[in-house]
Amino acid sequence: MKKIIITGGSGTIGKAFIKNFPQYKYYNISRNENSITDLSREYPHVENYVGNIEDKDFLIRTFKKIKPDIVIHAAAMKHINIAEENPIQACNVNIIGSLNIISASIETNVPITIGISTDKACSSESVYGDTKSLMEKCFTYANNSKNKFAVCRFANVAHSNGSVLPFWLGLAKQEKTLKLTSKDMNRLMFSQDDAANLIYKTINKCSKDGGGFTCSYKMKSVNMLDLAKIISNSIKIIGLRPGEKLNEDLINKKEINYTYTEDNMIYIYKDKNPNNNKLTKGYSSATAEKMSIKEMKELVWGKK
Repeated sequence: MKKIIITGGSGTIGKAFIKNFPQYKYYNISRNENSITDLSREYPHVENYVGNIEDKDFLIRTFKKIKPDIVIHAAAMKHINIAEENPIQACNVNIIGSLNIISASIETNVPITIGISTDKACSSESVYGDTKSLMEKCFTYANNSKNKFAVCRFANVAHSNGSVLPFWLGLAKQEKTLKLTSKDMNRLMFSQDDAANLIYKTINKCSKDGGGFTCSYKMKSVNMLDLAKIISNSIKIIGLRPGEKLNEDLINKKEINYTYTEDNMIYIYKDKNPNNNKLTKGYSSATAEKMSIKEMKELVWGKK
């Protein structure tokens, strides 16, 4: 049985991957005691290590002890507004912490290491996006013949920790007004199961073809006002937060010539793609195919 370490494994993404792919032996590295307790109750077979990714010595000791086949690096500061207000700590966690993961994986000879990124890293206008953009570049640069590194570039994961959906559903349950920053805001969204499957496909791609890439899905876009209306008719527009944009790029114009497409997957490599299997234009929440009302309802309430 292959062994997987997930940093931040007690979060939404870690739990989704553990649920969808029970064929692995799992180890979680995180520092939130409440989240670790919840994970242990839900998945008692997962071994937990309490620690901070800013502590490189701790990571190296833990990697040496476990000898993982795969590392999924999901631990991060993820809130745009908190990162804007705390840029030094955001850099410590998202950049220095990621460099520590790279060092630990190389020093302990981990075959595959996958970093979890975000569409905020593409065409960034925020501290959070900047830190994740650097993380992407560092992971792809670290790739070598013995240690394969790759990145999954997520968009918004429905019902994840910090997602707007649990916040809105909580307000609606209390019969309170939903808060929306702009009626013109669009976001690329996908489910937790889709997120887990993207990581799994990335692992398989590394095993088969090697690493050194960033990948994502051709996912659909939702208008946030339309999404809010599915939950409640009481909605208040409160204005954009610092670092927030009306639309998010998943692939920007500069990356087009470096993209490789396979069915619904998009891969970005360091070298230009001379073939036809690439995007012809950028991919963003403004231009992507829109979700239907039915699809948005399934995203909010789940499939029935």
